[in-house]
Amino acid sequence: MDFDFTDDQEMLRDTVRRWVERGYDFERRRSVVKAGGFSREAWQEIADLGICGLQVPEAQGGLGLGPVDAMVVLEELGRGLVLEPYAAVALVATSLLKASNNAAAAERLQGIAEGRQIVVLAQEERHSRYRLGHVETKAAGAGNSWKLSGKKIVVPAGGAADAFIVSARVSGGVDDGDGVGLFLVAKGGPGVAVRAYPTQDGASGADLVLADAGATLLLAAGAALPALEHAVDAGIAALCAEAVGAMDKLVAITVEYMNTRKQFGVAIASFQALRHRVADVKMQLELARSMSYYATLKLGEEPAARRRALAQAKVQLGTSMRFVGQQCIQLHGGIGVTDEYAASHYFKRLTVIEMTFGDTLFQLGEVSRQMQQTAGVFA
Repeated sequence: MDFDFTDDQEMLRDTVRRWVERGYDFERRRSVVKAGGFSREAWQEIADLGICGLQVPEAQGGLGLGPVDAMVVLEELGRGLVLEPYAAVALVATSLLKASNNAAAAERLQGIAEGRQIVVLAQEERHSRYRLGHVETKAAGAGNSWKLSGKKIVVPAGGAADAFIVSARVSGGVDDGDGVGLFLVAKGGPGVAVRAYPTQDGASGADLVLADAGATLLLAAGAALPALEHAVDAGIAALCAEAVGAMDKLVAITVEYMNTRKQFGVAIASFQALRHRVADVKMQLELARSMSYYATLKLGEEPAARRRALAQAKVQLGTSMRFVGQQCIQLHGGIGVTDEYAASHYFKRLTVIEMTFGDTLFQLGEVSRQMQQTAGVFA
């Protein structure tokens, strides 16, 4: 199989990398964290690169590109620890909006492509534990008139979002996935309350509280859950790519530190025991990279094969992120955990990625659940 990237993809990578290196250095990131974890100015700069519309159809002003292009972009954003919710908006929300025939969805897609609109998915609930079909938020109404009541938690960049795609129950019990619909809720409307807060990695999250809030139906019950699963799998693939970029940069920072830090008059990079640890770190990095490729290439498969592949990828990425993060921090020593040094922020971001869209234990359960006649996680 040919894993070489096309000339256009390499140009895309170079464009994003140059912006990250020149326009989003560590000091700017620290200022964004202090300002609440989101910068409208930085978001507009991302939009000016043209990548907000990466997967928006050309009819709505986007580029209409595919998963591999998204993977290239996310690796570079991961290297720069970019706080703005690119994947949440340009991949996850875009995937759901494209699946809807509603005119409001087309309008939001165009707004996303132009950088004017920030639309994010609000599906996580306090008792859902990553289960997409476990929804307590209620939807009542019919046709174009719907009212939603409930609470969503850890909504990415919820404080900066202009609208939310909300999963809500139309019928059935709390775990009945067939009774879940997807709705578009505008921020600032009656019955819509947003409580923003910083997340562990310096970004911004929010709780969304709905009390008879007006909503537009995007996808009816029956069609909503499969579309939601596909969008979340696209989000997992994006997280895998971002994690590879972050780990790649963290390893580079660690090697540079080892080449300059001296002990007993020589650079610690000359110590054989530490060189062996770095070799193990790089092995885990390459395992993660290969599974990131695997996840991206499987996004077009039928649902069962796709879901299993993405769960497998998230398991390997979870293992790799923990190992790479812990080893790199230990190789730094005390400086590795200080807020003034970049390495600690990479470790925090990797930790948050591991907990997003299903942690390692949850995804391992998904792999186990889908195993039939085979033995072993990756058989």
